[in-house]
Amino acid sequence: MAEVRAARTEPGLLRLQLALPEGLDQQLTQGASIAVDGVCLTVTGWQGQVVHFDVMAETLARTTLAERRPGDRVNVERSLRQGEEIGGHPVSGHVDGTAEILAVDQGENDWRVRYRPPAGLLKYLLPRGFVALNGCSLTVAAVEAAEGWFEVAYIPETLRATVHGELGRGDRVNLEVDRQTQAIVDTVERVLAARGEFAP
Repeated sequence: MAEVRAARTEPGLLRLQLALPEGLDQQLTQGASIAVDGVCLTVTGWQGQVVHFDVMAETLARTTLAERRPGDRVNVERSLRQGEEIGGHPVSGHVDGTAEILAVDQGENDWRVRYRPPAGLLKYLLPRGFVALNGCSLTVAAVEAAEGWFEVAYIPETLRATVHGELGRGDRVNLEVDRQTQAIVDTVERVLAARGEFAP
């Protein structure tokens, strides 16, 4: 996680500054990509561990970054390097929309969170499929299409290392669907529509 040091609104953009944890600030370059709460942002400058980003209007409209204030904590992840292990599904940082937390069920060792995604994205969420929430690759535990929600079960390590353990009912997270699932669903719908067997 990183702390928001500054969030200054200017015409058409937000100038965001984050204090990166030690180690994540190594080998930074101008133009490098860093995922901030799952949003791929470009480094515009840095001073020590404080990194600067310009967040444009389109990104602000589609994500939760417009809500960030100094002192907030966000998930951060550097870009994958060629040859590194992929510990989940590939995440692009191109957020599809936000999901609202409907409920948090905190068991002793089982933390389940129920989310309401934008209606058009629910068809890409399948039980035991993948979803990225605030940049974290997670497994979908349950889906209720008729009621418009899905659930994720968090392990303690994810709650420790990310902001997910600090969020509650009514909070919103950035959501990116699994691109492979999206491609399959969209292709099947397109083929069936061409045959007259499906009306989107």
